[in-house]
Amino acid sequence: MLQAIDGHLDGATYRNIAKVLYGDDRIAEHPWKTSSLRDSTIALVRDGRALIDGGYRGLLVRQRRK
Repeated sequence: MLQAIDGHLDGATYRNIAKVLYGDDRIAEHPWKTSSLRDSTIALVRDGRALIDGGYRGLLVRQRRK
């Protein structure tokens, strides 16, 4: 997730981020627009953005046992 959001903040495209994360061979296997790796890359960037925007606080909250 950190690599994905760093790439996005540096201006990389989702496709370029996916190439770094998953490798050129896996990206070339399927059409990009319908690839599950595309969806995963977009989700990693979205979730990384949410953590940066304050979502990390949820990781710090102690969960109580019932």
